[in-house]
Amino acid sequence: MKDLLLDDRPREKLSRHGAAALGDNELVALVVGQGSRRGSALVLANELLASAGGVHGLARSSCHDLVRIAGVGRARAAQIVAAVELGRRTLTRPPGARPQILCPRDAAEYLMPRFGSRRTEQFGVMLLDARHRLLRVQVLTVGTLDTAGIAPRDVYREAMLGGAAAIVAFHNHPSGDPSPSPEDAELTQRLAAAGVLMGIDFVDHIVLGDGRYWSFKEMREL
Repeated sequence: MKDLLLDDRPREKLSRHGAAALGDNELVALVVGQGSRRGSALVLANELLASAGGVHGLARSSCHDLVRIAGVGRARAAQIVAAVELGRRTLTRPPGARPQILCPRDAAEYLMPRFGSRRTEQFGVMLLDARHRLLRVQVLTVGTLDTAGIAPRDVYREAMLGGAAAIVAFHNHPSGDPSPSPEDAELTQRLAAAGVLMGIDFVDHIVLGDGRYWSFKEMREL
């Protein structure tokens, strides 16, 4: 980046105008720090974004994915993944805050920064009190999701142990498309029926994608 005018260098530009004035490639260039034999940090940043499919793709990339790019070693890959995770965490609420889940969008806005862009499928539950304030979030399964193998008794056991009066089930689609499968719909009905028997309010089942979500309640399929 030495060939750039002083005011156009990402670090100086950030100092003078703030981080919001920087492009995606300039922010990534600051994270990687230095370039490679192939070019400057800005050139490397452009290659990273092109390979990942933009910043959304970068958020879904693992260290294993990134080291395949020329000029990115294990240390730089770790820097990028750590920076993405740190950004993800800034979107979460501070410790002690207990958000109230009054509608599907409330649940989705809480869950998407945490699970929406994950590369592996995760199924979990939001445990809520009688006023639908969040008690905690519990992930129950990680990996290739077999919704037929998720037993309602395991979901409601977690709810009972956590003292929940209501729950919101959720899982993510690593493809980024939150459209539910027939198996997702069947699981939703099984969970709703079990909730009636257990006396615990089954509020919704949220399917998370990349910046999008599907709510069975919102779509009136619950």
